[in-house]
Amino acid sequence: MLLDEVTSALTDNIIPFWKGLRDDAFGGYYGLLDFDLNLDKQAEKGCILNNRILWFFSTAAKALGRSDLLDEARHAYVFLKGNCLDKEYGGIYWSLNYDGSVKDSTKHTYNQAFAIYALSAYYELTRDEEALTLARGLYKMIEAKCTDEIGYLEAFDRSFKPVSNEKLSENGVLADKTMNTLLHVFEGYSGLYQASGDADVGESLRHILETFISKVYNPEKRRQEVFFDRELHSILDLHSYGHDIETSWLMDWGCGLLKDPALTAKLSPITSALAEQIYKTAYHKNSIWNECDRGVENKTRVWWVQAEGILGFLNEYQKSGRREFLQAAEDVWGYIRTYLVDPRPGSEWFWEVDDDGKPSSKKPIVEPWKCPYHNGRMCLEVIRRNINAAC
Repeated sequence: MLLDEVTSALTDNIIPFWKGLRDDAFGGYYGLLDFDLNLDKQAEKGCILNNRILWFFSTAAKALGRSDLLDEARHAYVFLKGNCLDKEYGGIYWSLNYDGSVKDSTKHTYNQAFAIYALSAYYELTRDEEALTLARGLYKMIEAKCTDEIGYLEAFDRSFKPVSNEKLSENGVLADKTMNTLLHVFEGYSGLYQASGDADVGESLRHILETFISKVYNPEKRRQEVFFDRELHSILDLHSYGHDIETSWLMDWGCGLLKDPALTAKLSPITSALAEQIYKTAYHKNSIWNECDRGVENKTRVWWVQAEGILGFLNEYQKSGRREFLQAAEDVWGYIRTYLVDPRPGSEWFWEVDDDGKPSSKKPIVEPWKCPYHNGRMCLEVIRRNINAAC
């Protein structure tokens, strides 16, 4: 059964693996485990990795009622507020050295949003008012320093002067604005709104949803545009299958928190169209391709895309009752279980596999972007939604 299997994956593999990366000498969690399972205790510690670990352990501790996971969440929280947070200029650094000193002081809007998401989850677990205060402070900072009259800006130096956006741009494109940042600002704000109910955060969520509906979603292609110039005009023919299926359920979740039937009626057909388009165009061999860049398909199966695919398909099944989406979710889980879960002791999931299911030895098991946020969240969401279908 799907529920039983993902619960076992969470408790028997994902949680023990990430608990084993705790750094009790310098704080936080180790930042690099290579493909051959060599742990580098002196590797860079991405703040985004540690923020996502904080979110994961906070959410898992609350869902499972486990005191040991509360201890892990507290350990991650102490590291965030003590090392990742810039006490002089505000905001979250991009990365730290292994000993907790600053390595890269870039302030990226995307990273600030993930800290909000993590701090809100920690507050929901502990009711520690300090965590909620920090989350609210980061929200106000984004709104004051990381926006213009059109949308959310991307990257800044330590004192919040704009810099080039290498960190989230890819495919040879340096973009002024990205769908990815907008989505994850929405995600962070949704977590804060769920925790606080703050009216100003709710208004920001509405603004992002309207931007998504009017600017980011392309109704003719039934997909999101990915990279934009400063005025939010698309600058590349790129279809990110993973982000579309992730958006399809995340936007529904955040919109649902607002309890606005008119807004839900406006958004819901769009998120359903995203899920259906991925099912039709990117769902192959019981799994989801990575992306299509200017007409060239990238058929790599990436760990986070498959995890988000399960949630997107389950969400659409729960909305529409169409059993093909439930079957697709079950099949993607079967693919993950067969090809992406690393059977080697002391490992977790492979980063990616090729079209034949062979893992890439060039990709590590842990690094600043490889985290328990996507696969751990998938398991926790299946538990929360109580999805229990035959695999």
